[in-house]
Amino acid sequence: MGMNFDQKLKEKLKQNMEFWDEEINDINRNEIIDRAYKVDKDLIGILIDDKEIRETFFDKIKEYWVFNVNKFVDYIENIKVLSNSYTKFKNSVGLNVNGKSLNERGEVSLVWPFKDCVLEGGMTKEDQKRNEIFFNEILAKDEIDRLFDSKVLTNFKKYTAKGEEQVKDFNRDGKGTIKDNLIIKGNNLLALHSLKKEFAGKVKLIYIDPPYNTGGSAETFTYNNSFNHSTWLTFMKNRLEVAKDFLRDDGFISIAIDHEELLYLGVLADEVFGRENRVGIVSILHNPEGRQNAKYFTATHEYLIVYRKSISSEFNPVYLQENSKDSKEINDVYDKRDEKGIYKEENFIRLGGGDACLRKNKLAGWYPLYVSEDLRDISGNKKQGYKEIYPITDSGQERTWKIIKKSFEDKFKDGDIYATKKNGKIRICEKYRIDKGSPITTCWINKKYNAKKSGTNLLQSLFDEKLFSYPKSLYAVLDTLKIMTSNNDVVMDFFAGSGTTGHATLELNKEDGEKRQFILIEQLDTHADVIKKRIKKVLENDKSKESFTYCELLKYNEEAIDKIQDAKDTKTLLKIWDEMCEKYFLNYDVEIKKFNDNKKDFEKMTLKQQKEVLVEMLNKNQLYVNLSEVEDSQFKISKEDKELNKKFYRGK
Repeated sequence: MGMNFDQKLKEKLKQNMEFWDEEINDINRNEIIDRAYKVDKDLIGILIDDKEIRETFFDKIKEYWVFNVNKFVDYIENIKVLSNSYTKFKNSVGLNVNGKSLNERGEVSLVWPFKDCVLEGGMTKEDQKRNEIFFNEILAKDEIDRLFDSKVLTNFKKYTAKGEEQVKDFNRDGKGTIKDNLIIKGNNLLALHSLKKEFAGKVKLIYIDPPYNTGGSAETFTYNNSFNHSTWLTFMKNRLEVAKDFLRDDGFISIAIDHEELLYLGVLADEVFGRENRVGIVSILHNPEGRQNAKYFTATHEYLIVYRKSISSEFNPVYLQENSKDSKEINDVYDKRDEKGIYKEENFIRLGGGDACLRKNKLAGWYPLYVSEDLRDISGNKKQGYKEIYPITDSGQERTWKIIKKSFEDKFKDGDIYATKKNGKIRICEKYRIDKGSPITTCWINKKYNAKKSGTNLLQSLFDEKLFSYPKSLYAVLDTLKIMTSNNDVVMDFFAGSGTTGHATLELNKEDGEKRQFILIEQLDTHADVIKKRIKKVLENDKSKESFTYCELLKYNEEAIDKIQDAKDTKTLLKIWDEMCEKYFLNYDVEIKKFNDNKKDFEKMTLKQQKEVLVEMLNKNQLYVNLSEVEDSQFKISKEDKELNKKFYRGK
């Protein structure tokens, strides 16, 4: 077994005995810190010589490596004091910068206790019973590297409108990227890191609906919706940081959230994606009746925070019926068609803009147009036999045309300006096309966004039973996709819930004939089952030619946790304990003999306490099987799964 990062660093520093204290047989911390602040060439030479150490303590700027002295000193100061599993900020909130308390530094920064950590993050209500492990980003480098290693996938199945099929391979495009719709069950942070090599920089839109951290009741919300505030921020930060790696340069991320965490999530997302890339915050009327028993305001809407990856990200020119008063379908509004597509007829006189577009206030827009007798030709120049037309309304008001005279000829040649005759009067019209789109407002109040009508009831109608509490409105997600995605784009949702994002992707593909791909990640067994049933049903109902591939992260210690949480009595838990000793990975400090000698004390505990004790003993870095262990006989991975993992990861 190779050395961990701490051991490697100490061995390297020991090469120079000035950096080693023989009395304590450990590093000479004060000497190393002093040399670091002086950017000592001997110290720098040792550190930069090793690739892993160099990448940890140096920042690469173009072709140069720049020593990050604060990061290195921080590590050396804490290397012997702190456990790898706990934050250097301990469990307190305060003012500090770079880990230094206020009396040590002149600058001030607001941090939360676990900001410098990675949280594996279970999401079930049962996970509230276990103490989450926070891996410090610097001090627990080895643990985090292992945590983020690609995981073995298992239980592969392919589903089409005709039913279930065996997975033999994956469809790939010309660049070798998997093009199958994917549903993956497992911890979303670990699944995201498993997918990075395949999909980094290839996702056009990430749409997520994370736990709102409201403390929702266990009867109505399946996710762990009672995260401690600091824990929730860490949970989201870890996931948003890796999510950013998946976005294309012209990509977007849209995050649904309510008022409880809106402000904090906004600041966090500003930090991850850049405040300059915050496109806007949409308010969606999803619950017109409001929440019951509200003490102050009753919430009727939620928010959608939208960020772009870069300045190259652009919305599609689309038409949305965002307002309830505008309930007509697109084909009812754009009711005419020519060789270019559908359009609606609009008066070429500028009727909007109030008094600013009156003749007297905008003279550049007041000029005559000349129309031939057969109405086929319109000119900005006077022609014999042509009728002179000014921008005067039926009521006699003198207004302006929509463009100035010098731009008219080019516009007319495009074929989008024409003349008609109504009641004996010639009228100049414009073909207003859908590809011009409509302004996307920040307030969506159409009835189709109602989560009960277009979420709960819609899902229930597919199965004639209630399978999920509070699914998203299909159309809130569909319209988001309509604005931000097009043909062949990849859509990702790593809080997949009931599968609304997958359903919306299929629905929009059916509507516009394009081919978008979805990637859904979901941790909870019950949710994953709903997603499979839902997407299968959509494919069947539409007789769709599309399909999806389902697989799971291969559980190991997570399997033991599931057994513990499902146990109904102490006798069952003690059987699981024996199995843990034989099969699963325990923490290094677990004393099996001591536990067995004191089983009576264990039996006196409540069932809840007993479960907490057993879960605490399991190594949280062995929840799933790493791809690097795919050939290990201990995990009993089938030949078929080995082959499919090889094909999925392409030998990586």
